[in-house]
This record gives sequence, structure tokens and C-alpha cells, in this order.
Amino acid sequence: MSPVIRSFSSELFSLLCSRTASPSGSLRALSVPLSGRITTTATRSALRTTAPLTLSRAPATPGLRLQPFSTSACLSKKKDKGGKPSKDSDSGSSSGGGKGGAAAAGGEEEVEASFAQLETDIANAVQRLKDDVSKLRAGGRLNPEAIEGLRVAVNKGSKETVRLGELAQVIPKGGRMLTILVGEEEYIKPLTSALLSSNLSLNPQADPHNHLQLNVPIPPPTKESREQSVKDAKAAMEKAANAVRNARGAINKKLKSMKNLRPDDLRKETKRMESVAERGQKEVKEVFEGAKRGLER
Repeated sequence: MSPVIRSFSSELFSLLCSRTASPSGSLRALSVPLSGRITTTATRSALRTTAPLTLSRAPATPGLRLQPFSTSACLSKKKDKGGKPSKDSDSGSSSGGGKGGAAAAGGEEEVEASFAQLETDIANAVQRLKDDVSKLRAGGRLNPEAIEGLRVAVNKGSKETVRLGELAQVIPKGGRMLTILVGEEEYIKPLTSALLSSNLSLNPQADPHNHLQLNVPIPPPTKESREQSVKDAKAAMEKAANAVRNARGAINKKLKSMKNLRPDDLRKETKRMESVAERGQKEVKEVFEGAKRGLER
């Protein structure tokens, strides 16, 4: 093969292999169209006499870079024997954590409810103690609530009783005197009987100016009456302290029965329980000591 034909074939092959893109993105057309192969003898002789043909390549577009594409296998979830996608470890761990968190939250709510009940039981015990000691006579004075709490048998021969405070009004007159204003005249006799039969050493007297009024002088306390009042206050104190112990025992049993409570949390809540119970017992003792000082005067 002549050098001209070889040169022409090389340039033509290079031109076909180079695919340069125009700025608009389309393929640049070839500078010399090809109509077919050169096969005739005349054409070959003409090419021998023709000067060597030089084809220039079109300049490449600046900034344009050819990037080969690559393919990779798609990732798919593992399937179990039934053909359904299995949960991954993350979802499993998150679901497990969710169940554990729900159980912990439920246990915490149960603990707080138990402590709220303990606080309520202690408060009720202390309040009952205050009510009991307030009815005791102290220093020659008598609390009106002690008289209002007496039971009165309205109907003779009947076991049904009514609080005195529902039938009359008790008014302290100062010093050692109380006044009782009765709502109905028919209640005068039952009220008088209730006052005389009480352990308060009371002797009601009818008022000469008002037939619905009873005057009740309060006798001065004696040594025996003071000692009895202190005994009654101590009995009320022991009853309140026992109620606090029962409330503490109930929550202690409940804490030990909680399966979702860890040992460290159980020790922590037990310590908290003991602190609340000790505070309740201390309050009960303070109420009793205050009442005792007033009763011994």
C-alpha cells in the first residue's frame, strides 16, 4: 500500500474513532463525508498524484469530560423461609428498647402512685390524731368540737343517734363557760342527757331568759383528769403511729412484688420509703408532745 493511501486510511480511522461533542451537546459532524470505499484503479492513481491530505481534528470543548458508566449489584433485604423480608438488627434492637422503655415507664408510674398513697395515708393519720387530741380538755378549757361530737339519742328507746352539732350550736363564752343554742325545744332533754352521761364532767343548766339555751360551766381540771387526758392523747398517738407503720408495710410489700424493678432501684426506693415513714412518725410524735404540754398545764 502506498504511503498516501496509508496516510489517508490512518487519518480516516482516527477521525471515526474520535467523538467530540459540540457546545450544544450533539455530536460534531465529520469534516469530510464518506460515501463509500475507494476501490477503483483510477481513483487510486489520482490519489497517488494528489498531495497528501491533512485533516485536522476539531478542538475539544473546554471543561467537557467523558465519564464512563459503571454498574453494581442491587442490595436487597434478606428473606426468611416464608419469603418475607426479615427485620434487621437495628429495627429489632429498637423494638426491644421500646418495650424495655415502656416497661420502665410503667414501673416508674406504679412506684410514684404507691408513694402518693403512702403520703396520703400518713397525712390522714396525722389529721385524725389532731382531731382526737383537740377534743380533750386542756387547762380548764374545753374545745367546742368535743361537745359537738357527742352522740344524742333523739328518739327514746331507739339505738339511732345524731351528732350534737346537728341539733344545736356550741358557742364559747370565754373563761369556763359554754353556751348551747338548741334548734328545737324537743331536743332540750335529749341534749341534757347526752351532756350528763359524757365523760367530760359537764353539768348543763337552762338559761332563765331563753328556753332554747343551755349554759354549760366547765369545771377546772384535776390531777386525775389531766392524767386521764394525757393517757387518751397517748392512745390516739399510738393509733396514728400504727397507721403510719401499716402504710409503710403496704408500700414495702408492693415494691418487692414489682418484677420490672432492678435491685439498685429497689434499694433506692426502699431508702426513700423509710425516709417518708420516719418523717411521718416524727410528725405524729410532735403532735402528741404539743398536746401533752397543753393538757398538763
